[in-house]
Amino acid sequence: MIKIPEYVKNIISKLNKAGFEAYIVGGCVRDLLMVSCASSTSENKLVKKGASEAKQKKPKDWDVTTNAKPDEILKVFSNGRYENKFGTVIVNEELGIRNKELGIKNQGIEITTYRSEHGYADRRHPDKVVFEEKLEKDLERRDFTINAMAIQMSDVRCQMSDLKNKKKCYALCALRYAVVDLFGGEKDIKKKIIRAVGEPIDRFKEDALRMMRAIRFACQLRFEIEPKTERAIKKMAGGIKFVSNERIRDELIKILKSKMAYDGIILLHKNKLLQYIMPELEYGINIDQSRHHTYTVFKHLVLSLKYCPSKDWRVRFACLCHDIAKPQTKKFIKGIATFYNHDIIGAKITIKIMQRLKFSQADIKKITELIRNHMFYYNVDEVTASSVRRLIYNVGEDNLKDLIDLRVADRLGSGVPKAKPYKLRHLEYMMKKVRKDPLSVKMLKINGDDLIKLLNIKPSPKIGAILDVLLSKIIEDPKLDNKKYLEKKSKELNNLELEELRYKAKEKIEEKKMEDDEELKKKFWVQ
Repeated sequence: MIKIPEYVKNIISKLNKAGFEAYIVGGCVRDLLMVSCASSTSENKLVKKGASEAKQKKPKDWDVTTNAKPDEILKVFSNGRYENKFGTVIVNEELGIRNKELGIKNQGIEITTYRSEHGYADRRHPDKVVFEEKLEKDLERRDFTINAMAIQMSDVRCQMSDLKNKKKCYALCALRYAVVDLFGGEKDIKKKIIRAVGEPIDRFKEDALRMMRAIRFACQLRFEIEPKTERAIKKMAGGIKFVSNERIRDELIKILKSKMAYDGIILLHKNKLLQYIMPELEYGINIDQSRHHTYTVFKHLVLSLKYCPSKDWRVRFACLCHDIAKPQTKKFIKGIATFYNHDIIGAKITIKIMQRLKFSQADIKKITELIRNHMFYYNVDEVTASSVRRLIYNVGEDNLKDLIDLRVADRLGSGVPKAKPYKLRHLEYMMKKVRKDPLSVKMLKINGDDLIKLLNIKPSPKIGAILDVLLSKIIEDPKLDNKKYLEKKSKELNNLELEELRYKAKEKIEEKKMEDDEELKKKFWVQ
């Protein structure tokens, strides 16, 4: 079941031929073994589903570790680059093959010297890196057991007979793979467990981001965090303050992209990390809402994330934050809880959160526009085409589907069983209707200025009459919408009395508009 690309095999082979040990290591080993484990244990429907998901987890990045020092690696791969102090050489020798197979540009394979790391004063980087001679030293510095395995490749030689020279000879007939697993990573893959290598507290002291990575891996792989490791996260949670906001942002995005985004936020909260990453969310933990909301603000927000129909992490983030201002805006009027302007204030709060976590301006704009507009009004009898156009203008045409998805998530996160009621489908219909280019002469590949020059006539109602007739022809047969036909037909029409033709043309245009409108209504199940 282990399939390793040729360019990776070639790198291992060249290092071996130069007299060095070399292993495939890290996340790619984990992903390979997940595929293998899932395939070999897919006996029932539930396991088969897991196997199918695991097979999609094919390695994209391949890392190699070796006892060769950086200068020795550079002698084997003359075009390699060594631009760090951690023993990692970037090799581009097999880049052409890599790009062809993966579609990745300007990247190489990382080859890293065995190393151990000592002292983490900033809770991020080792104070001292020591190059080691043994693979064991390199594996024991890694974060989790499932990431602390290596694969060794070795040649299998087959005996052959050389009849001409009457002697035995050997030829390479296969490759043998051996998994080096010192900490029970393969067993943890089978049990679907995230477990720290060695003492969890020591691992999290070395790099506090590992606490968030544990949760991210649990979400991406659908694993559980081993109890001792989880207890260490709770104890060391404050260490996340020493991690750069950029690194926290990247992990948060990966959690939101995963199929267990809701579980990820709950794990961040349960393990006391969320209070340092997005404390604004936790302000809503004990905040009750108005009559039609059955949950507290916090529970409503995380459930809205859970039921978000979009896979776009930005829409999911908007679902998570859309009511984030309710704790600040809650007031009682005649005994009823109100949250006036929570959409506008919520957008402002979200801007501050995203700026703090160093999100891009484009992502901030999209997410906060969704939050700012999530309270749009849509009563069927009162919504007009002009009000829908204003909504489209405010939120942007590209965001309309995302806005609907946010509204669906908001409803389901409130405990409402029906995600998309009639009035929301009616709004979708109206959005489609007002966005659809109306049937008009603007659709033609000829215009009034063209006719003035072509027919040598002055501007007059006759030009509009000709264009109407041309449009009616194109409605019947869209293939006729080419300049050659339109110019020829225009010359014919210029010799006719156009009033009657114009009247019939308008009938045809209105008929087509009504047909299109009926199709739209059927699509969105509205009347």
